[in-house]
Amino acid sequence: MKTNINIIETIAALASEAESNWLVEQKTLTGKALALAFVKVPRFISKVNIESGEFSGWTLDQLVRVDILTQLDEANLTALFETAEMQEAVALTRSLPYLPNPSSFLLRATDAVRSNMGPVFDAIAFGNTYPKDYFNEAAWNQLVLKCIFNDKAIHQIIGLDERANQALADTLSDFAHERWSAGRRVPSQVWRLVPRFMNESLRSDIEKLALSKNPRDVVAASLVKQEVQNPGSTHGLWQELEEPEPIYIV
Repeated sequence: MKTNINIIETIAALASEAESNWLVEQKTLTGKALALAFVKVPRFISKVNIESGEFSGWTLDQLVRVDILTQLDEANLTALFETAEMQEAVALTRSLPYLPNPSSFLLRATDAVRSNMGPVFDAIAFGNTYPKDYFNEAAWNQLVLKCIFNDKAIHQIIGLDERANQALADTLSDFAHERWSAGRRVPSQVWRLVPRFMNESLRSDIEKLALSKNPRDVVAASLVKQEVQNPGSTHGLWQELEEPEPIYIV
């Protein structure tokens, strides 16, 4: 469980006096009454954007909902998960690292990866430490691959480079072969996941990439080769390839 001290401090810095007073009142409640406060949050808390720090990209109402969730017992948390509309589900998913006994919510987290609701998937995939800390290799790879298949920005996944693995690298190679056979390509930055796991097939892929007419692919091939020869030397250099890139453009 992550500490919620940053949640409290961030809310205090952004909330109005009225908003702060409302939250203090709600946190004196327990059980179903407190769960109802979670549902009521948008009526009393603004959607002020959080622009820096641990919760950058969140809104104030989302963070207040997480604060309330950390006070709830497991039975009421379960009830909220089972009845949540989309924005509530986003808050629930973002709250996972901060809940007591986070590992007990693993099924909820993997359900979010399978979700067809984009904001819910994004809430588990991006800026969320839960997958890095609690997913096994298969679940982790499913999350990363779903991002790649849907042309989402994988560099926003916390722990992306740290949790790269041979199985994921091999699957990326297979995926690239399928796309190349169809006259298509994959986003260039996905190749950041392969330097530590090079084998004959991946070396062949990188040589092919180096001959691409797409300059981003050529940069990716160069970075992979550099990282293989000098591990750690490309830290920060992949940022050049982090701009959005349609996955199916030749």
